[in-house]
Amino acid sequence: MSKFRKPLLVFCIAVYLTFFLTSPTLAGMVGSFASPDLQSSEIRAEEIGKIQVALENELVTAKLSAYGLTADDVNQKLGQMTDEQIHLLAQASDDILAGGNGVGLAIGILLVILIVVVILKLMDKTIVVK
Repeated sequence: MSKFRKPLLVFCIAVYLTFFLTSPTLAGMVGSFASPDLQSSEIRAEEIGKIQVALENELVTAKLSAYGLTADDVNQKLGQMTDEQIHLLAQASDDILAGGNGVGLAIGILLVILIVVVILKLMDKTIVVK
């Protein structure tokens, strides 16, 4: 009987942990809502500010001028947009500001290649490309 005590205890603990300590998990999207402290005009002004910062980017300015739009045209169009359109544009402008223009990535890749070449040269190794 003492042989079965430990395996039986392990089995009971496993059954207990499997069936009694697990609980169903529920997940879902949480809806967003505006803070009660901010009025819709304040939110709109804040989002237009984000858009204005994104419009100062060189790439965005060049692209808009390629389409034949000036800064005054863009400001006039911003005034005519609905709150929903302003919100979507502000979200898109956040992505523009976070992305950069790729120069940093190119410099980083070149520096890594340069460091690898210097380390190989210091170790008297040669690089053979066939």
